[in-house]
Amino acid sequence: MAKATYACVECGYRTPKPLGRCPSCGSWESFQEVAPAPASRRAKPSPLPLLALSQVDEAEERRFSSGLSEVDRVLGGGFVTGEVVLLGGEPGVGKSTLLLEMAKRMPQRVYYVAGEESPAQIKLRAQRLGVKDLLLVRETRLEPLLALLEEDPPEVLFVDSVQTLEAGGSPGSLVAVREATSALVRFAKERGVAVVLVGHVTKEGVVAGPKSVEHAVDATLYLETAGPYRVLRSAKNRFGPVGEIGVFRMEEAGLLEVENPSEAFLKERPLGVPGSAVALALAGERALALEVQALAAKTPFPAPRRVVQGLDGRRVDVVLAVLERRLGLPLANLDVYVNLAGGLKVQDPGLDLAVALAVYSAVVGRPLPADLALVGEVGLAGEVRRVAGLERRLREGERAGFGRFLHPGNLKRLQEAVEAYLA
Repeated sequence: MAKATYACVECGYRTPKPLGRCPSCGSWESFQEVAPAPASRRAKPSPLPLLALSQVDEAEERRFSSGLSEVDRVLGGGFVTGEVVLLGGEPGVGKSTLLLEMAKRMPQRVYYVAGEESPAQIKLRAQRLGVKDLLLVRETRLEPLLALLEEDPPEVLFVDSVQTLEAGGSPGSLVAVREATSALVRFAKERGVAVVLVGHVTKEGVVAGPKSVEHAVDATLYLETAGPYRVLRSAKNRFGPVGEIGVFRMEEAGLLEVENPSEAFLKERPLGVPGSAVALALAGERALALEVQALAAKTPFPAPRRVVQGLDGRRVDVVLAVLERRLGLPLANLDVYVNLAGGLKVQDPGLDLAVALAVYSAVVGRPLPADLALVGEVGLAGEVRRVAGLERRLREGERAGFGRFLHPGNLKRLQEAVEAYLA
């Protein structure tokens, strides 16, 4: 006769006897008895059929629009039938608003599973956003929800949020999130339903339960705040590029798409001020013109400070070391602050040249030309290296109204311009 075991409702750790504290996740009084599965004679399973690659129908991957071009860009062209998307973000950033904006524009049959808010609260927001028709489901138990979906499946399913579903543990625990996600993924693949799961972001800045959820979904998107804007970023995507971004502006009427992000982020750029440089960056497949700001001030501390916002701090440290070693720029007694204006976060080596000239401009007190845009990676020997997507970056710079460009493709002109600037 099989013995009963005990499982932690928070992380699923199993033990033959109950413990006061879980050795895996550290939770107290979290063990519950798990009854052993009854022994039964199982029939010998039939062999699985093998499928040749030439027999796979490419038409099975059908796409349809989310109704928002910025969301379609991040997804790689829209939703795919049977795709499961995890949407994460801080509380109040606009995840529910984004779902309602898509539901308003999509012609498909959409179910909205409300686990956190009441139908009355959702209706008030929907009226403000202009959503006239929406099918709501107020349920936190997984089994009744799956029964409803199997009986009358939708074309698109929004779950707000996956942490509120009760499945094998207390709502919000790793066990419950994992079980609920696995069940909804099976449903999506079997019925060809596109599913969007809303996930909370922890204080560490990641979706709760990442090890048990992110590997199971097809795409992971994050909705972030960037000043007055909202940025939708893809961290994982099986059907499109990773790192792609979509830009929105939060207004009274909801989330509005920003058609020209470069113009939006450069709107408040000061002209004729030392320490300001325009970089042609690449976020996913999207080229952007962004302002890099630098400030250098005499430090009152024994060790100078290096403060970086929106950029990779380690790359900025490398650029500062190259400036000090190769150009003899005195930085040992200066606090250096580098910021990517607008609140956006971009990890792109093509920003190195803009960082270098912005810091140099701030130290010597001479502004860069207002119509100059920069792109290039700075090497440890002081050389400027080529970066990916150079043509796309230059086209975006021309579209943004810049007339002069410094990049690795015109090294001779770059050297002449730097020498003229240093003279």
